[in-house]
Amino acid sequence: VQLQASGGGLVQAGGSLTLSCAASRGIANIARMAWYRQAPGKQRELVAVITSGGSTDYADSVKGRFTISRDNAKSTLYLQMNSLKPEDTAVYYCNCRIVIQNYWGQGTLVTVSS
Repeated sequence: VQLQASGGGLVQAGGSLTLSCAASRGIANIARMAWYRQAPGKQRELVAVITSGGSTDYADSVKGRFTISRDNAKSTLYLQMNSLKPEDTAVYYCNCRIVIQNYWGQGTLVTVSS
């Protein structure tokens, strides 16, 4: 499966962005899809995860501000980001796991100015 992330950009603190991740195949039976991010000089970290049943989980740093969702009909994963902070600046990657294989999108840069 190929993943194509988009929607990143430059936004002021307090603003909003929605990231999208289009998959090259159907995603309805993909058990786990997620967004990760990697800030300069830091390790990649898990931001949010969603299961095929719609259960979600979030990193503490984004709870209440970010919302992960998936549209199986469009084979697309989303990340709605509100109340953005400068510390949210990072390259955001979409991810899915099929059996034991991880697949990654190419990353989309989010820059939050103060």
